[in-house]
Order: sequence, then structure tokens, then C-alpha cells
Amino acid sequence: MNSIPTAPDLTQRPPRSPRVRLGGFAMLPRMLDKARATVAGTAGDYIYGNPMDQFFFGFTGISQEALLDRVKTGSGDWEVLVWVLDHASPKRLPFEVRAWSADLERMPVGDAEDHEWFAAQIRRINPVRNDLQSVMDYLDADDHVSFGGKT
Repeated sequence: MNSIPTAPDLTQRPPRSPRVRLGGFAMLPRMLDKARATVAGTAGDYIYGNPMDQFFFGFTGISQEALLDRVKTGSGDWEVLVWVLDHASPKRLPFEVRAWSADLERMPVGDAEDHEWFAAQIRRINPVRNDLQSVMDYLDADDHVSFGGKT
């Protein structure tokens, strides 16, 4: 594997929150952390290209492999963002990116099977919490607890 100096060690700390935005895109900084860690071999339990990441790929029309190839060049966040904006198909206007990111932040859990899984995860994190309503709520709480935080 290539050595990427900016690759985080996701066995020691979580990737950035899914709510952190780059160029208005929610999930993009988190995906870049996971991609860099994947290339460096430090991804731990985090999976680049997971179902949440697929929402970004679907919205931008950029393939998972193409973004990973761009990350392998050692590009920083800004360089990757410029590349994303140049390669997105269709091109997205800033208001579309903001609306998509806001929808992603509020995205509820899916079907009944997903609800059962979600409920089990909430019980694992803290059974008395009632504020975890979206997938992003869960991701933030799981990252926190996975690295020793108290809920």
C-alpha cells in the first residue's frame, strides 16, 4: 500500500463526523478519512464505500474507485473537493449540495429490519437515550462510544 502522510489511524480515533462538510457535502470529509486510512492500512473497522458512502457516489455520479484513485495521489481535502466538483455528473449547484446534505443529515432509518438493527444499536450505546433518531445521530454516538466516550 502507498504511504499517505495525511491518513488517519482509525484504530486510534474515529473519522470525522458525517456532519462535517467540505464544499457543502456532508459525509465527504468522513469518506476521505476512511479512504486515506484504507490506502494506508489503518482503517480498522471502518469501511470505505459502505452504504452511507454510496449516497454520495449516487448524488455526484463519481465512482467509489475513481475517488479512491484520487485520494491515492496524496491530494488534500481542498484538492479532492475541486476534483469532485470538476468530475460530478451531473454538475451540482451549491443549493442542490446543501439540500442533499441536509436531507442526508435527517435521513431516518429504513425498513422494519433496519429499525430492529437500529434499536439494538441504541440499546448497546445507551438504552435510555431517546435523542438518537437519524443514521448520522447513530454514527456520531457510535464513534464516541467506540473510542471510550461515555453516553
